[in-house]
Amino acid sequence: MTKTFKVGDLVTGKVTGIQPYGAFVSLDEQTQGLVHISEITYGYVKEVGEFLTVGQEVEVKILDIDGEAGKISLSIRELQEKPTTPKRDDKPRKSLQARVDEHDEEGFNTLKEKLAGWIQQSIR
Repeated sequence: MTKTFKVGDLVTGKVTGIQPYGAFVSLDEQTQGLVHISEITYGYVKEVGEFLTVGQEVEVKILDIDGEAGKISLSIRELQEKPTTPKRDDKPRKSLQARVDEHDEEGFNTLKEKLAGWIQQSIR
């Protein structure tokens, strides 16, 4: 590494390669890091190429540096505003039995209770 990088640094780099698991970003002439697919943006990312292209300049945050392995973990998502999650309605949730009763006119009956009716149906 020609420059000393620290965890938490914000750096501008250039995407040098795209793989199914993430994108490699060049931080300087000799230093490269990986933006894992989960660190590209909030939400689900199916294809890295839908969000990044080779040669694109991106701002990244350094998440981790493994000096022994020579690996740097980067994030683009950390620099984005976290989306708000939609708030649930404040109405109380129905119990499982109440939901079953809504969808089943007969309600929930035990096998023993239904068996007699099934036998009568099969005789007819």
